[in-house]
Amino acid sequence: MAVKNMPRERIEKYVPRPIEDKWANEWARTGLHETPNELPGKPNFYFLTMYPYPSGQVHVGHWYATAPADCAARFLRMRGNNVLFPMGFDAFGLPAENAAIRNKMHPAEWTESNMAHMRSQFRAMGAMIDWRREVVTCYPEYYRWNQWLFLKLLENGLAYRANAPVNWCPKDRTVLANEQVIGGRCERCETPVEKRALEQWFFRITKYADELLSFEGIDWPERVRVMQTNWIGRSEGAEMAFPVEGHEGAEIRFFTTRPDTVFGATFVVLAPEHPLVAKITAPDRREVVEAYVERAARESEIERSAEGADKTGVATGAYARNVFTDELVPIWIADYVLASYGTGAIMAVPGHDERDFAFAQKYGLDIREVISPDGTEHASLAEPYMGEGVMVRSGELTGRRSEDGKRAVAEEAKRSAIGGPSVTYRLRDWLISRQRYWGTPIPIVYCDRCGTVPVPYEHLPVVLPRDAEFTVEGGNPLAKVDAFVRTTCPNCAGPARRETDTMDTFVDSSWYMYRYLDPKIATAFMDKEIGRKWLPVSQYTGGIEHAILHLLYMRFVCKALRDLGELWFDEPALRLQNQGMIVFDSRKMSKSRGNVVGPDEYVARYGADTLRMFTMFMGPWTQGADWDSAGIDGVSRFLHGVWRLALSARVPGERDEALERDIHRAVQKVTTDIEHYHFNTAVAALMVLRSRLAESAGPTRDEGIRTLLLLLAPFAPFIAEELWARRGGTYSVHTQPWPTYDPDIAKAEEVVLVVQVDGKVRDRLTVAAGVSEDAARSAALASEKVQERLRGREVVKVIVVPGRLVSIVTRPAAG
Repeated sequence: MAVKNMPRERIEKYVPRPIEDKWANEWARTGLHETPNELPGKPNFYFLTMYPYPSGQVHVGHWYATAPADCAARFLRMRGNNVLFPMGFDAFGLPAENAAIRNKMHPAEWTESNMAHMRSQFRAMGAMIDWRREVVTCYPEYYRWNQWLFLKLLENGLAYRANAPVNWCPKDRTVLANEQVIGGRCERCETPVEKRALEQWFFRITKYADELLSFEGIDWPERVRVMQTNWIGRSEGAEMAFPVEGHEGAEIRFFTTRPDTVFGATFVVLAPEHPLVAKITAPDRREVVEAYVERAARESEIERSAEGADKTGVATGAYARNVFTDELVPIWIADYVLASYGTGAIMAVPGHDERDFAFAQKYGLDIREVISPDGTEHASLAEPYMGEGVMVRSGELTGRRSEDGKRAVAEEAKRSAIGGPSVTYRLRDWLISRQRYWGTPIPIVYCDRCGTVPVPYEHLPVVLPRDAEFTVEGGNPLAKVDAFVRTTCPNCAGPARRETDTMDTFVDSSWYMYRYLDPKIATAFMDKEIGRKWLPVSQYTGGIEHAILHLLYMRFVCKALRDLGELWFDEPALRLQNQGMIVFDSRKMSKSRGNVVGPDEYVARYGADTLRMFTMFMGPWTQGADWDSAGIDGVSRFLHGVWRLALSARVPGERDEALERDIHRAVQKVTTDIEHYHFNTAVAALMVLRSRLAESAGPTRDEGIRTLLLLLAPFAPFIAEELWARRGGTYSVHTQPWPTYDPDIAKAEEVVLVVQVDGKVRDRLTVAAGVSEDAARSAALASEKVQERLRGREVVKVIVVPGRLVSIVTRPAAG
């Protein structure tokens, strides 16, 4: 029953901030967000969202990631689960060192100050974080277990030290990631970058390449699975070697997925960094080759392998023998071949590879057809043919299908002892060495007598010294702390030097989910007894940008710890949900880009609940959104409307079956939407329900307001708590059972069928919900508007989409 023209009663104005401060304090006082490890009758649910880097403040991008995840966690708690929702800080990293130089402030002080600010902002958000379980990766009690992990992997052959080419900035005297090299120059100081070979520490992630390709037993987005599969890059084919003419014992070993094309290999290409280059280059080509090698060293691998990048190269003057054709083929070096991928060498088959074809055309090299779609030979090729077919110009294998030829060539290579069938991976072992100060010290010492010596477990943690100096000259500050570098060998007690590289910060995040369970335990990386109650993680949320680094590394570490007997499961998280990215000025919101939008002004003006709901109402959470605050006023008006509705006097009246049905539909809609992370449409359903209740009366209205507050609680926890208390509810609204719905009541009694004739809408019919296809077809054909359109035409087909659409396809009538 609608209520109109009622006198407007005086209701206390909704002022968010005092209410939010009041309940934040009360929740802390009563320990509302402190999650016990067991709660009788409630199954444990570990809901984890990716922890932030303490960059200075929680910006609205953090709210966009955290508030909806918090909403889902609160929903699960009200659904009867014992939900753990922890938070911490990914506190090591290069930005802290840069800030130390810029602000003349120690990284630890900068980080602590930022974390204190961010904790207060998370509390202002109302997130149900159990702060007793906080982890901070720059604290020795945390990174001690990074060092323990390193030693465990080292003992079991999963950590090792090797020479590796790196991007080196001679001014900052530090290694740069590929992403930090822009146009061959250091992103920070614009100095030309050099390629250097340095001794680096690696984790042997490649041992788990095949297992990492399996996603059995976990519900992860298809996009993440595809990205990880492509990054691992498993390829089947053959490994072969061509001997270098005139250099006894020298051979060029390469992997190919198309061994059937070996008869068309008319040249060989080495990466400029390949160790054979200096050895085999002809004297009259040395100057040109060395200049090219130097130029290629100034480009990052990303730039060299970018799609569309111009492929360049120079001839070495040396030749290799194609053992299948017995021909000498020239050896080139080219920037599109990378030392870090495969063997750093390829057999070039321009007739059947796009890059090789473009390169051969550019430099006038022989292009030969050896695979034909139907076995017909062609004198020349206008473009490379890369499909399967029939082998031509391939000696004894001519006339065979290329699929058979792959096996035949691989087996012949094996018989000739120059190779054989092989599997290779794009994935490379995880390089964890960083020439940085603000990271976990690698627990290794170097002794002239004993060599490389692991620090004993009982000597952990190797603590990062505080007295490092940070200057614009760059370099690793840790290497300059003499008191840290000089130490005693654990084996012989003689003088030794500490490793001054620190670990990649992705090591910190590869296992942090286990530490949350008891961050204070001093005898193990995790309390296994508690771990068996929570692990693996039930639900993990975070950005898609972490798909091939963090998410892959955490899977690797989980499997490694399992094999070391430390874990009892195969995957760290059973379910993964990626949120989209919030952007501002068409770029990802980031402090380093200077496009951060802070939440404080919005919280001060509208309240935290409004900002929470606005981040969820902006659009589909999984797709991301452009930050535009224009719509926040609408969300604010909605909450003010809820406030007036909940505190208004009861309106007498009869039970309202139509309203009851709308309430059940709202519960169904909001429940289903939260389950699928469709927060924006859930908020829309809440708005519809509030409007419906505002014009109603009677006991059904009162029941509806109670239901509305329960549905609202995960989205806007402060106002829901306040209104629940004012209406006499038992503390706390967040521990109340989630509303239920009756599907039969929620079911629509009638639906509107759209009727199309030849693709154009001609009528809309109101019919009973659940109408049969025959009845829907008959109703559509009987429509007067449809009948008008059928004059002079013959019905060819009638397509019925149950409950939604009837599409009639016609043609001109015969005669």
